[in-house]
Parts: sequence; C-alpha cells; structure tokens
Amino acid sequence: MHPFAFLLIMVAAGAAVVHGGDPAANTPAVQFWEQALPGTPMPQAIADLVQEGIDHSPLVEHYSAALPSISACILTNTICDARTVADTGLFFHQSQLRPSSVMTVSFPAQSEPAILPRDIADMVPFANFHDVLATFDIPAGSAEASQVRDTLSRCEAPPLAGEVKTCTTSLEATVSSAVDMLGTNRAVWAATSAIPRGGLPRQPYVVKGVTKVEGGRYVSCHKVPFPYAVFQCHMTKLGYVAHVVSLSALHGGQEAAMLAYCHLDTSDWNPAHPAFEVLNTHPGGTPVCHFMPYANLVFVKTTKDGA
Repeated sequence: MHPFAFLLIMVAAGAAVVHGGDPAANTPAVQFWEQALPGTPMPQAIADLVQEGIDHSPLVEHYSAALPSISACILTNTICDARTVADTGLFFHQSQLRPSSVMTVSFPAQSEPAILPRDIADMVPFANFHDVLATFDIPAGSAEASQVRDTLSRCEAPPLAGEVKTCTTSLEATVSSAVDMLGTNRAVWAATSAIPRGGLPRQPYVVKGVTKVEGGRYVSCHKVPFPYAVFQCHMTKLGYVAHVVSLSALHGGQEAAMLAYCHLDTSDWNPAHPAFEVLNTHPGGTPVCHFMPYANLVFVKTTKDGA
C-alpha cells in the first residue's frame, strides 16, 4: 500500500475528509480538488479552512499575530526565533525515525486564516504591502504588519539553486501550481499531517511506525502568515526523503499521523535557520528532519507512471 494511502485511510477514519453532506462539498474549491486530484480525499484541515472562507468575510475580522503559525519556520530561507520551535519537537535528527524511538512533541494550537474562494482571492490585495494594510485595517509598525512584510519578502525572494517556488492565494492556485511543478496531472497524491487544530500537548510520544513516501517528486506547500490563507509552494532538487510517522502518546493514548521530511543536503540553507541551533548542526552538516505542521500540504508524484 502506498504510504499516502495509509495516511489518508487514517485521516478518513477520523472523519477527516469532505463528505457529501458537508456544506463545503459542493463548493468550486472542492469540485476543483476532486477533478485535479481524483482519488485523493481533501483533508479535514483544508476543508475546514475552505468553509471558513465561505462563512466569514476576512474583511471584517481582525487579523491577529497572537497565535502565529510555526509553518514559516521550516522554510529553508527563514529566520525564525529558535525558542519558538525548540520545545515543539518540530525539528529532529534522522536517527529518531525508527520504531520505538521516543520523541517529545508539543504542537501549539493554530490560529489559521481562512482559505478564500478563488474569485474573492483574485480581488483582494496581495503583492502591495500598503494596500494589504489598508484593506485589512492593520496598523503600520504592528506585529501583524511585520508578518505581512515578511511573507511578501519571502514570496518575492528568488528561489534557491535548483528550487522552483511560488506563492498562492487560493486552493485552486495551490493545487494547479503543485501539479505544474510535478509535471503531470496523473498519479498525484496530496495530504496533510493529521494534527488536531487544538494542537498536541507537550509529552513524550513513541514512534509506532515509519513508512517512506515513495514518489518521483515532491512539492511542499507551507502556510505563511497573512490575513487570509497564503501558501508558499516549492520543489527542490536537493536530496530529501519523506515519511509518514505514526506517533502515540506514552500517557493518555493520543495519536497522530505526521508527514515528515528529512533534508539530506542543507548546504544552501540560511545559516541562521533555527534548525541548526536546535539540532546543533550547520549548513551542509547532518540531515535536518522536520514534521509538517497543521494545514501544510504535500503533493507527491507517485512512481506509478515513472519519475
């Protein structure tokens, strides 16, 4: 069984896919997903954010930096406070990816902005910093304004050597960009880590199983801080491998099925990347592994139709 199929079965067992009775089931975003990714259920985390984009106008809601996403902390060119992620267990050594290994994990509750319907996302401002602040009533000099500027800077920055990247503002654009990067519209899986939106409490988790995600190519789409959902998607030729990691809490029995990447070549990473401090390594040193946070998407071109 393909490891993504394993993950999606676990997700479905937890009612983590869009069903026909849900209000979001007939939305253009869901219809597009089903057409572009046949056989791949939409993860519940994505479905919830799609529904929020329908139910609530982001133009009348206050954008807050009170619960920033940790997603941006795993981007290779990021500068993120290592203290923000050190206690989460987000980064770990490749040697820990083995059954019976014990990892201390603490994923925070996520305050995620809604995924806008494509027609709305195409109308609200994105690229112009001052227009974004004005539209969403964000005070200049605030923490929220700083997050907006950082996201725009990341999106405008040139890709690393051997990397293809883009920023997207709707689910349809995200799926289309990933499929274009993979160079196929067949045999593509997509999934997220199965993490409760309320987070995972800090405690030891035992690794129950590790399954390599077999694929010819991978595209990662990370949520980045913005008043509405923006994904930074990228694909790199640098060496890395993906896994599905099954975790079970030593106390309380809480379980999670996590997507994890191990980057074998970090030579082009920002030397100030928090992973290097957390793992006591350096660019080009030992591999850096990380979990995929809440509502971050991974697209995989399987090997069914070749590389």
